Amino acid sequence: MTSPAQKVALNPVSPENLLDPVQVYRDLRNEDPVHWSDLVHAWFVTRYTDVMNCFRDPRLTGDRARLFEFQLQGASPDLIQDFMRNLRLQMGMKDGREHLRLRRLANPGFTPQAIDSWRPAIRRTVAALLDRVQHQGHMDLVKEISHQLAPLTIAEIFGVPTKDREQFQSWAEPHAKLASPPAGTDMVELANQANRATQELREYLLKIIAERRLAPGDDVLSMMIHAQAGGVMTEDELVANANLIISAGHVTTTDLLSNTMHELLTHPEQLQMLRDDMTLVKNAVEEVLRYRPPLPFFVRIASETFQLHGRTIKQGDVVFLGMAAANRDPSVFPDPDRFDIKRDFSQHKHLSFGFGAHHCLGSGLARRELEIAIEELLQRMPGLRLDEEKPATVKCSSLFFRGFESLPVRW
Repeated sequence: MTSPAQKVALNPVSPENLLDPVQVYRDLRNEDPVHWSDLVHAWFVTRYTDVMNCFRDPRLTGDRARLFEFQLQGASPDLIQDFMRNLRLQMGMKDGREHLRLRRLANPGFTPQAIDSWRPAIRRTVAALLDRVQHQGHMDLVKEISHQLAPLTIAEIFGVPTKDREQFQSWAEPHAKLASPPAGTDMVELANQANRATQELREYLLKIIAERRLAPGDDVLSMMIHAQAGGVMTEDELVANANLIISAGHVTTTDLLSNTMHELLTHPEQLQMLRDDMTLVKNAVEEVLRYRPPLPFFVRIASETFQLHGRTIKQGDVVFLGMAAANRDPSVFPDPDRFDIKRDFSQHKHLSFGFGAHHCLGSGLARRELEIAIEELLQRMPGLRLDEEKPATVKCSSLFFRGFESLPVRW
C-alpha cells in the first residue's frame, strides 16, 4: 500500500507537477503504477504495458460524458444540456459495435490516400499564415501559427467557405475548456459558452449539410453525408460527429506544433540534425509525440469491478490512462528522458494517439499538419530561435492539455 508520505509525493495535480510532470510520471511508474489519488478521486495507470492493455480492456468504457457534468462544480447540468446531448452521440463516447458504426462514417475522409490529398491545402494554409508575419522578424508562434493552423485546416478539408473559418476557433475553444477548466474559471459562464457554441455550430453544420446534399464535393463532410445516406446513422449523429472532428483537432494540434518547435529550438543539436536532413521530419514528429504529447491522459470509466496489480478498481471508478508516463517507460524506450529525433520506433510505438479501437481518427492528419508546418518554418525562417527577451508561457493548470500559452520566437 502507498504510505501517506508517498501519496503527497505522488500528487499528480500539485502546481509543481503540473508545470513539470516528468518526475511524478517516473515516481508513479516505479512506486505505485496503479495509483489511487484522493485529490482527483481517480486511478492513474502509468506503465506502458498496463496503459496499452487498458485501452483494449472491455471493462473500461469510453462513455465518460458524466465527467463534464462533474466539472460544473455544483452548477445545474441544465446549463449544458445541448452540449451533453451532442456529446452522447459522438463516437468517442461509444464502445464496441456502436463505436465502430459511427467511426465508419468518418473513416473515408481520413484514409492515408485522403490525407495525402489534403497536403496541398495544408501547405497553402501554413504558407498564408507565415506570409502575414514573415516581414516582422518575430512572432508569438502560438497566436500567429499554432492556434490558427488546426481550425483553418479542418475548415479547409470540410469545404467551409473562407469567410466562416475563423468562427470555428470560437466554437471549438469552449468545448476544450469545459473538459479541463483553467483554475479560477467561472464555470457558469464557461458552461453557457460551451452550450451556446454547440447550438451555433449545430445550426451552421445543418445549413452546410443541406447545401452539400444538393451539391456534394470531395471534402470530408460530403464523404460523411454520403455514408450517412445509407442509413448508417441519424442526422443528429452526423452533426455530432462532425462537431467532434472539428473540436477534437483544435487544441491538441495547437499544442503539438508549439511543443514540437519548443523542443527543437531548445535542443539545437537535434534542430541542426533536422536542418541537415529534412527526411528526418517524420521521425522527429513521432519523437515529439512520445516526448511531450499534447494530451498526457485519456480517461476511461470502469463498467465493472476488476483487479489490476492487486488494486481493486470498482465499477464507476474513473481511470486516467497515462500515455505521457507510458511513453517514458524505460522498459520500452531506452534512455526515455532524452529527446532524440533518430529514435527507433520499429519495435514499440508511442501511445499518444491512444491504442486499439479508439486510436485517434485524426492522427494521420495531425502528423501531416505538423510535418508540413516544420518544413515551412525551417525553410522560410533559417534563423528561427526562441525570443531572448520574452520567455515562453507554459500551460500548467490542467492534467489534460500540455502545451504553451505563448511561445515568442525570432528569426
